[in-house]
Amino acid sequence: MKYRRRIYYSAIQRAEIWDRWQRGESMSSIGRVFERESSSVFSVISPTGGIRPPDRKRGAFALSLAERGDIERS
Repeated sequence: MKYRRRIYYSAIQRAEIWDRWQRGESMSSIGRVFERESSSVFSVISPTGGIRPPDRKRGAFALSLAERGDIERS
């Protein structure tokens, strides 16, 4: 049996998918832009119910990389 390889979209591609979805384009037409099946676009849109998730940002109390390095060394 032949397995399909997993499709990974970059952050820029995901943003393009969400922009097109919010403009009202169908999953099939979005998939054609990326030369993929509509099911790969569905896997990006469906986990949040078709609502664009907020941009990720680091918490105010999270340590920076330099601070984590200082803690590790001490």
